[in-house]
Amino acid sequence: MTRIDTPLSKPRDLRNIGVIAHVDAGKTTTTERILFYTGENHRIGEVHDGNTRMDFDPQERQRGITINSAAITVHWHGTQINLIDTPGHIDFNIEVNRSLRVLDGAVVVFDGVAGVEPQTETNWRLADKYRVPRIAFVNKLDRTGADFARVVAMMQERLGVVALPLQLPIGAEGDFRGVVDLLGMRALVWDKDDASAPVRMADVPAELQDEALRARARLVEAVVEHDDALLDAWLRGDEIPVESLQAGLRAGTLASAFVPVLAGSAFKNRGVEPLLDAVVNYLPRPEETNHEDETLDADPDAPFAALAFKVVADDHGAMTFVRVYRGRLARGASVFNASTGRNERVSRIYEVHADKHIDKDELVAGDIAAVVGLKDTLTGHTLADRDHPVHLEEIAVPEPVIDIAIEPKSQADQQNLSKALQAMLREDPSLRLRHDADSGQTILSGMGELQLEVSIEKLRARHGVDVSVGRPQVAYRETLSIESEVTHVHKKQSGGPGQFAVVALRLKPLPRGDGLRFVNESVGGAIPREFVPAIEAGIRRAAQVGVVAGFPTVDFEATVLDGAAHERDSSSLAFELAAAAAFREAAGKARPLLLEPVMAVEVITPVEHLGDVIGDLHRRRGDVLGQNQRGAAAVVDATVPLKEMFGYIGHLRAMTSGRAQYSMQTSHYAAAPARELAALAAA
Repeated sequence: MTRIDTPLSKPRDLRNIGVIAHVDAGKTTTTERILFYTGENHRIGEVHDGNTRMDFDPQERQRGITINSAAITVHWHGTQINLIDTPGHIDFNIEVNRSLRVLDGAVVVFDGVAGVEPQTETNWRLADKYRVPRIAFVNKLDRTGADFARVVAMMQERLGVVALPLQLPIGAEGDFRGVVDLLGMRALVWDKDDASAPVRMADVPAELQDEALRARARLVEAVVEHDDALLDAWLRGDEIPVESLQAGLRAGTLASAFVPVLAGSAFKNRGVEPLLDAVVNYLPRPEETNHEDETLDADPDAPFAALAFKVVADDHGAMTFVRVYRGRLARGASVFNASTGRNERVSRIYEVHADKHIDKDELVAGDIAAVVGLKDTLTGHTLADRDHPVHLEEIAVPEPVIDIAIEPKSQADQQNLSKALQAMLREDPSLRLRHDADSGQTILSGMGELQLEVSIEKLRARHGVDVSVGRPQVAYRETLSIESEVTHVHKKQSGGPGQFAVVALRLKPLPRGDGLRFVNESVGGAIPREFVPAIEAGIRRAAQVGVVAGFPTVDFEATVLDGAAHERDSSSLAFELAAAAAFREAAGKARPLLLEPVMAVEVITPVEHLGDVIGDLHRRRGDVLGQNQRGAAAVVDATVPLKEMFGYIGHLRAMTSGRAQYSMQTSHYAAAPARELAALAAA
């Protein structure tokens, strides 16, 4: 395939990148074109045909969405690109989270009609957190209502970045046929939709000449601002060579000073080759990453260090995806799991090509691959050389917001259910499992209805376990509204050794999202040091079953003020029981509140149904934050309690004759009305 870009690339051999976007922006379609143009695929898979290479899971093909992040290795004119295609649906955001944690760069795909959508914003913030340089690809410019300039403006407004177009589209909507390359001041035209048809180089169309010159001037000005030598030359009026501009673009992109923006239509096979050139030219090599804890030099001869970022379990055991940050890993080697303190042995190493695997003898610094043989390694664990242990930053896992009760349909299924659930929890750390002591039910918690629906189907299809499923329930939380103090005496005597512990405890509410903070202020040896961990364990255990409605208590500080111990009758168990009882007593005095998850909701509706949509959101206890126009449609932004959103899609379609759509993601937890607590108590 044709390499379009000019001089910059004498590429080093490796780029580790991800493709991220809101659901339906065209991520997987773009990835499939990348596979074709790089020669990895000889035919193009289509999402609507259910035959894409990257969405190989049966549920992905059936639903037409990406559920699992999929890795593949391709080559573009001498550069190896390890690429991960990530899900766009908020329920599977853990896949984006753990992928961005180990990637060096990202391609963010934007829908040319919708622009910056909610999940794009969420993914963008994750990339900010992990300091991942990005390039943007404005896709679907062949669609009615597509507007490249508006999407660039939305990026700057909503994402707070300097969006720097490297191209301008030629033609609009159905007439979109190519782009103006602003660096080379030339037109790249695709005369046919056929991916095998070569791109044609041409002069910039006369009607775009003035606009292109203005856009190039803005591009040059933005680049030279970050390079003193280029700025001096520009101020003198010198012509800046293309090679120097590309080098400046690369430096600015790696520093996140700006985000290069490209244009295209992946479905129509327009703009993908320049996108690949941009990946090589502007995204970092492994040794150029600036992640907070990867200041480890990407030196293949240094002591080994890697991060396990994904586990896939099957009948043959677990396959663990790792990113090697330094050193080497050979097949058959023993590695030290710095997170568990145990040694593990690597039996096989694979270069991953979606659902196909190629054996490798060794991994070196910068590689992303899969290994087999690690028995106790989970997502976020650090693997290292035992003599040079390091701890890499772990992967943050969001708290679940929705529960379902599950139980096996037969005794035979009972025996297999526990094993299957443990395998699923190992694969997906955003799932949670607990046993409800009051009802005896097994409760599976997750990020949304779709994630739980997919998990149940996986239990049936992959693990052969048939289960009965209860209705989805909101994963409420509890918190405290005022400070309280108690002193609890735990004393038990039954003939033999007794139990004695005294704990004086203060509970104080914290801001939303601060979790549980434990502080020990006891002095003078009133509580022997060896019993303090037991006190913390007792408080944390009791907080898992709050005093309002049995939901976990969050966002409070527990401070041990004082206490007392007995020389013979005190023990860790006695102090753990005393602390748990002290927590329950103090929490009951601290005016406990029920918290409910509130969702950020975006509804896109025809204008004629706008009033009905807003009225319905208000009836669902929603707060409408704003509305704007997107093409011919109206967009409503609101926050709505999750409880009120169950079954919303069916109601929205009925209300708008099937013409509206919506997306939502967790916004925050807020105090629930008293009637919600009364309804829970009556249930």
